[in-house]
Amino acid sequence: MKKITLSLFIALATIGINSKINAQKIAHLRVDSLLTLMPEAKKAETLAQDFLKQFEKEIASMNTEFQTKYGDYMANQATYSDLIRKNKEEELQTLQQRIEAFKEQAQQEYQNKNAELSKPIYDKAKKAIDAVAKENGYKYVLDTSSGVVLYSEPSEDILQLVKKKLDTMPEINLPGSNKDKTNENKSQTPAPKKPGTK
Repeated sequence: MKKITLSLFIALATIGINSKINAQKIAHLRVDSLLTLMPEAKKAETLAQDFLKQFEKEIASMNTEFQTKYGDYMANQATYSDLIRKNKEEELQTLQQRIEAFKEQAQQEYQNKNAELSKPIYDKAKKAIDAVAKENGYKYVLDTSSGVVLYSEPSEDILQLVKKKLDTMPEINLPGSNKDKTNENKSQTPAPKKPGTK
């Protein structure tokens, strides 16, 4: 009987040890929340808004030009010959098309700038997540902000651990920030050209 009890105890202990060995530590955090805690994210948002303002100013100028020409056309169309009327209408139509094309190009440039500014921030956050996972023996870290995780066993939220790790890492230089002025002249993104200009 003692041998059976001892054998059973050893078997259960072995199963317990094996399950602990096979157990995989899982943690989670909301990456979007982590990114908002990073000071670089606020700087990136400011830089992106400054970049966008350039386009908004140009679009406002083009709209003013269109409104002025349209107002002039409406006020004087009765006095125009057929040829001049047709020419003015074509000019207005071309200007309107240029404005729409410029808006589309500006939107693309703005998206590219956002991606350029976001990448180093995300890369830094990823390094911090990787470091915390390795230091704490996590096999998996789930991003609960993406909404992709349909089910998970109870896990630890490591947001504060990663934030603490980020605080020990050097601040990154974002393209176009004050710390990056030396490279700004080399890598400055030009505003999109107005369609129809050389």
